[in-house]
Formats: sequence, C-alpha cells, structure tokens
Amino acid sequence: MKKILVVEDEPAVREMIAFVLRQNGYTVLEAGDAEQARARLHQDPPALILMDWMLPGASGIELTRELKADPLTRDIPLIMLTARGEEDDKVRGLESGADDYVTKPFSPRELSARIQAILRRVAPHASEAPVETGPLRLDPVAHRVEHDGRALDLGPTEFRLLHFLMTHPDRVYSRARLLDRVWGTNVYIEERTVDVHIRRLRKALEPYGAAGLIQTVRGAGYRFSPTP
Repeated sequence: MKKILVVEDEPAVREMIAFVLRQNGYTVLEAGDAEQARARLHQDPPALILMDWMLPGASGIELTRELKADPLTRDIPLIMLTARGEEDDKVRGLESGADDYVTKPFSPRELSARIQAILRRVAPHASEAPVETGPLRLDPVAHRVEHDGRALDLGPTEFRLLHFLMTHPDRVYSRARLLDRVWGTNVYIEERTVDVHIRRLRKALEPYGAAGLIQTVRGAGYRFSPTP
C-alpha cells in the first residue's frame, strides 16, 4: 500500500483525512508540525504529502519550499491543503513547489480524486524511449533531462510537461488541453496552474540558453519549438 504523509496541526482534521485515506487503501503517516514532518520524511519517505498551509513554527509554504529544495524529498508530490481560496494564494502555493491545491472544506471524493490523479501522473512509464531535440535529451525511464550532458533540475510536474511538449513539437496547446494531457481529465485545477509550471520550466532551461524552446502563442497557448 502506498504511504501518504498528512501534515496538519488540527488533530480532528488530521484524523478525518487519515480515516478517508485508510478507507481508500493508503497507509497514513501523520505529523502535527514541520519538525515532526521532517522526522517522518527521513524515517519513512511517503508516496505523497498532504500539507496544511497554516502550521505552528514553519508554515506549510516554508516547509514546502524546503522540501522541494532538498534532493531527498523534492520529487515527492505534494498537495497543499488550506482555507485560503483566493487566486493569489493558490498561485503562491503552487509557486512554492506544490503540485496541487485543495481548498477547505473539501469532500472526501474530491481529495481522493486529486490524490489518485497525482499518483497516476508520477507513475513511471518504463516502456518509453528517450527523446532528443538538439542538445536537449529527456529520458523517461531514468527521469533525467540533460542539456549537452549537463543535468537539469526539474520537478516532477515540469518533467512531465517538458516530456509531453518534446514529443509533440511545433504544435500549439491551450492551457485546457495541457491540463487534460499532462495533468489528466479527472483533476480540478485552474488553467493558471499551467502558467506557473511553464515559468518554472523556462527558469530551469534558462541557464542553458534553452528557455526559448517553450514559446507562448498569444491567445492560443504554448508550443515547443526545436528552433527557438
């Protein structure tokens, strides 16, 4: 059974989430603050993290940034849980490194659907061959991207986004279409999420002079062009 770490300081909320997860066949690890979360992560790394925004001590945002900067934890998918439903707050949560965002109160069905969608997205595709565009090479099996032999540091969502775009060059995809093809049809994510991950992807490519490979087509969406 896959393990999920629930980082939530309110015991009643944490117990409710843990109950829902166990009902869906997951093993649940629990933490009430950032210190407990760090200990859990290094003792028994989970398949996914549910992170509350408001935590005592270090906030969920601060802890998420820390985990996404750590090579040992950065590839663990993370869903932010919060009562803050404003668009700017959602974008801030995503820009901190979260892979998805669920606003409280949420239904057990919605939470389960989002967890399943993310776990499907990060599942390896061992049969897929490497993709090369000029000096850029992406290996789906090794989960590695290189530019002239130098490894790029990409999060799991940026990796999947780049993989999709590289395998569909010179085609324009709207935000909605990218959500369907990269995130999946059963997730409930705002289209602006795509912009956040495109920015992250370009930032990772920029030191190699490759940010221009990801082109914005005004009024239409995004395109991967081998000749930026």
